[in-house]
Amino acid sequence: MAFHLSFRSQSVSSSKSNHGSHLTKRITEEPFTSKTAESTVTCIYQANIAGYWRNVSVLWCKNLMNHTLNLKVDSARGEFHYTCKIDVKPWYFWNKRGYKTFEVDGHQVQVFWDLRSVKFSGSPEPCSDYYVALVSDEEVVLLLGDYKKKAYKRMKMRQTVVEAVLLVKRENVFAKKSFSTKAMFDDKGKESDIVVESSTIGHKDPEMWISIDGIVLIHVKNLQWKFRGNQTVMVNKQPVQVFWDVHDWLFSVPGLGHGLFIFKPGPSDAESDKEDRAFEGCDSDDGSSGYYSTRSYAPFESCLVLCAYKLE
Repeated sequence: MAFHLSFRSQSVSSSKSNHGSHLTKRITEEPFTSKTAESTVTCIYQANIAGYWRNVSVLWCKNLMNHTLNLKVDSARGEFHYTCKIDVKPWYFWNKRGYKTFEVDGHQVQVFWDLRSVKFSGSPEPCSDYYVALVSDEEVVLLLGDYKKKAYKRMKMRQTVVEAVLLVKRENVFAKKSFSTKAMFDDKGKESDIVVESSTIGHKDPEMWISIDGIVLIHVKNLQWKFRGNQTVMVNKQPVQVFWDVHDWLFSVPGLGHGLFIFKPGPSDAESDKEDRAFEGCDSDDGSSGYYSTRSYAPFESCLVLCAYKLE
C-alpha cells in the first residue's frame, strides 16, 4: 500500500493558493531485515527557510548501538538534500547541548539543541524536557520539544511569522502482538494513545483490534479475508480515517513483512467532495467568492503512518 501527499518547496512571495500543487511526495515502506531493523520515527514538516517553503525531515533512529537525530532540508526545487546529524546519546555529556551550522542553497542554517535532561517513553522520539531548533535568517523556523522558553532565551532570536507545519509522521514499531504509539488529531495540543493488537497465531480465526485513548474503535474478525480495509472513526468528536494493510502478517515470511496503518484526521474523500461541491461558487454576504487560499485558511492535516513489525 502506498500513501500519497502533495507538497512542494515554493517561494514565499508566490501565490499561496498554488501551494502544494506541483510536486507529489510518495511515501512507501520497504521491509527491514533482522540485521538492519531499528526503531525510527520520521516527521516531515514544511518550513519557511531562506525565502522558500521547504520540506524538512526529522528522523529519530535507535538501535542497540546508536541513538541519533538526522535533519534533512530540501533544496528550493527538491532535487538536493542538505543534512545534519546529531548524537542523541553521545559519549561526552557536554555534547548533549550544542549547535551546528550548514548551508542550504548558499544560506547559513543553524541547529541548536539541548538534550541534557531529555526523557523517552519507549520511542526513539523524546517525550519531554528537550528542544531542537532550526534557525534561518535569525528566525526560529522549526522548534521541537517542550523547552521552548529555554530555547528562545539561549538563542535570543525571533520566532518566524508563519510556523512550520507537520505534514506526516511515520513510525516503525517492533513487538510481538501489541503496538503502541501516539498521534495528535486536532490543534488543541493533546496527543491520543493508539494501540493495535492482533491474534494471528493458533487455531482460531485471526482478529485485530485498534484502540484510541483506551476505547476499541475497530474490531476486525476473519482477518485472513479482511487484511486490507479502511474505516472512519470519531475521536474527540472529530472524524479520523483509519487504513490498514496486514497482508504480510498473515502470508509473508515471519519477521520480514509488516502491517501498515494510516491515521488521517478529517472526513473521507467522498465526504470531502460533497462538501466541496456544496461550497463551490457560494458567495459571502459581502459578495466575495467562496474560494480561499489553502495555506491561509485551512492548515495542513497531518497524518500518522505506522509500520508494525512482528517479532518472533
